[in-house]
Amino acid sequence: MQKESAKDCIDHFIKRAKNLGLKITPQRCAVFRIVSQSKDHPTADQVFHDVNQEFPNISYDTVNRTLLTFTEIGLIEVVQTQGGPRRFDPVTDQHHHFQCLSCGKIIDFYNDNYDDLKIPDDMQKKFTVYNKRVVLSGRCWECRKQKKKSDFIKNSKAKN
Repeated sequence: MQKESAKDCIDHFIKRAKNLGLKITPQRCAVFRIVSQSKDHPTADQVFHDVNQEFPNISYDTVNRTLLTFTEIGLIEVVQTQGGPRRFDPVTDQHHHFQCLSCGKIIDFYNDNYDDLKIPDDMQKKFTVYNKRVVLSGRCWECRKQKKKSDFIKNSKAKN
């Protein structure tokens, strides 16, 4: 799902939820709105913090179960990460991720070559593949700049 306005987002959620037989509650609408408007693949903790501002009596368990329900029915996806807490992705169309191993940021990117990766024959015989998603890991641009800056400072101090 591409980024939408808050109203379009809720309309999309209500339509999908009705089609799937999911009960529509203000809390579920808030969870979906927060995840779908997020730009950083939030954790359940982050979603809980934001929903809790609107619904102070909501429990962490309710938010977490709601996120897992949304994942099970295909409204959102779980992002595979290098350790750390589970992260959620509102973008369900074909795309890939870059994860920074320094700051943890996850960045969406699109690449037709990765979309067209051939599934090995032995995998096709053993499994039914529904999705192909490439995850690249390394250091993002901001962390690379920080590292170069800190290396420069270290080298400058060493010369003095």
